[in-house]
Amino acid sequence: MLTPEELERYARHIVMREVGGPGQAALKRARVLVIGAGGLGAPALMYLAAAGVGTLGVIDDDTVSLSNLQRQVIHGTPDIGAPKVDSAAAAIARLNPHVAVEAHNARLTAANALDLLPRYDLVADGLDNFATRYLVSDACYFAGKPLVTAAVGVFDGTLTTIRAHERAPDGKPNPTYRCLFPEPPPAGTVPACAEAGVLGALTGVIGSMMALEAIREIVGFGEGLVGRLLMVDARAMRFETLRYAWDPANPLSGETPTIRDLSIHK
Repeated sequence: MLTPEELERYARHIVMREVGGPGQAALKRARVLVIGAGGLGAPALMYLAAAGVGTLGVIDDDTVSLSNLQRQVIHGTPDIGAPKVDSAAAAIARLNPHVAVEAHNARLTAANALDLLPRYDLVADGLDNFATRYLVSDACYFAGKPLVTAAVGVFDGTLTTIRAHERAPDGKPNPTYRCLFPEPPPAGTVPACAEAGVLGALTGVIGSMMALEAIREIVGFGEGLVGRLLMVDARAMRFETLRYAWDPANPLSGETPTIRDLSIHK
């Protein structure tokens, strides 16, 4: 049930046919875990909070630094040195007191993933390294949770949704992250943000699209990004979509799976 204050706060959602009162109530009931309160997680958290997602979990073991503030808009100058999860929780409280925040000041690992993920309905991953993306996607498969995952480079970004624990309308399994990227790129071929730089506004665009995709998944409208990789080229301001499918040879959900737990990530 939405309170009179919530009805006013979310009025622009409620008048939308695709959302309405039932959609807004679904957002209020939803529990979303955002992994990382950095360049992508920051705008995602802000828009999910503004949209009225009832419970937001945020996991990050980092503290706010001055160089973060060029893109991590949930944090401010007075937050330098504070845990990112605490800074994010305070910002969300200022924006929308109706949202409960569960702050996990830790790094997501194989040891804690399957304890943490089942507490939430949907996971949004904005991390900056392939190793953890594979961990998150594998953990979501075993936990039976949908995953919205995004990444950014210097001038490019990608976004997709993984529902590998479910089947497509044709009866085939939905693709996994490993169907899209069977192998991580060779070490040293993808420079870190600190080395190559990143356009701050680009993380805002992709992070906001993470929130939009999560909202669409919760409310249930439009065509989701399962089996589709959205690619953004900020130099040319071009958006393209690549379709990908379940790979029977993938080691997680393929015909002869070899990954049966998260032990490979330890």
